[in-house]
Amino acid sequence: MRSPETRENVLYVHTLGSFLMQWNGSRIVGGAKSSDSQSTYLLQILIHNRRNGVTRDRLESLLFEEREINDPHHALQSIIYNTKKKLEKTGLPKVNYIEQRGGVYFWTDQIETVEDAEQFEQTCAEARAADNRDEKLVLYMDACHMYSGDFLPMLPTAIWAVQEARRYKNLFCACVEEAAELLRCGQDYFQMEELGRYASRIDPLADWETVTMEALASMGRYEEARKLYDDTVQYYFNEEGLRPSRKLMEQFERLGVTMKHQHAALDTIQGELTGQDDAFPGGYLCTYPVFQGIYRMIERMLERGGQSVYLMLCTVVDGKGNPMKEGPMLEELSKRMGDAVRRSIRRSDAMTQYGRGQFLVLLVNTTRENCAVIQRRINQRFIVGRQRTGIQYYVNSVYWTPPMKQTDESDRVNRA
Repeated sequence: MRSPETRENVLYVHTLGSFLMQWNGSRIVGGAKSSDSQSTYLLQILIHNRRNGVTRDRLESLLFEEREINDPHHALQSIIYNTKKKLEKTGLPKVNYIEQRGGVYFWTDQIETVEDAEQFEQTCAEARAADNRDEKLVLYMDACHMYSGDFLPMLPTAIWAVQEARRYKNLFCACVEEAAELLRCGQDYFQMEELGRYASRIDPLADWETVTMEALASMGRYEEARKLYDDTVQYYFNEEGLRPSRKLMEQFERLGVTMKHQHAALDTIQGELTGQDDAFPGGYLCTYPVFQGIYRMIERMLERGGQSVYLMLCTVVDGKGNPMKEGPMLEELSKRMGDAVRRSIRRSDAMTQYGRGQFLVLLVNTTRENCAVIQRRINQRFIVGRQRTGIQYYVNSVYWTPPMKQTDESDRVNRA
């Protein structure tokens, strides 16, 4: 993997993940000294657009936005003058840092300037154009590690920066997918695991854990893959209140299909299948895919009849009865509700967290009246003192629907 160059008398500008300007190993702008000053913003705009420059009208529009400025031309010249004075004190060569040519402003070409975002984009293009598989893989891996975060994340309201951030993130995603496919074809699962973990750190909540899970499973490290899945599901719940994505669930299902074990006696296998939470008196708390599998199995069991099964959704609500979707108290309330639900249902019942502030409960062999009893039991454990928040319940009966059998006549209609 190529290391970033550190040649002398070259201005290195970092715009991915943060903003930093370095000259001969010393920070001159950004980093710990970073600020939202207009001088810094001016440099970010000009350096990133140094190839084609920025017109005066465009520059004034970006710097002043909708603010009422009596004389924007004079204000712009003042910012440029102050920025040049600041740069003279940094140790940079004393040149005309900001040049004007025919109404267009440019960052000087008298100082060799290297921007990480530009290098990243160039490496992506080189990887796409490479013919040799090994060279293509090296370039894609280099590009992935060049991307160290969102483009200028300190500018969340600047439309041009947000558009560039989205473009660079899409490039990063494409590079990760291409590199993962090359590693998969070459069965280089060690490097594939490293790629997945790096992508998950740099671009969280984007399902890159699936790459790591696939690599771990391919190396036979199934328990690590399963633990990564559980940790990822919990992280998504805690951070965004999200349930597992379809992509993550499909990878989990593939993990179950590919999982291989050594030959063992039935007693040994049964011991592995037995849960480790037998001492807990309440219901079975499981991940959403496991819950989904239990639900589908019960649907099939209902084909034989003789059981009454209900699906209950529990949602934390505020004092006005509205579902709570965010807020500092939601995580604590959600955890407390989950504990109350688990202690209020039987060991034969299953439950899972569906989203932030929501739990699904599968009540087996019970009645509608008993559902109301369980709800009162949950409320007694959840509501404390004069607590204004509460729980909203929805209950549906689980029933088996026989598959539709297509008749010869319908076959003829479909073919027609």
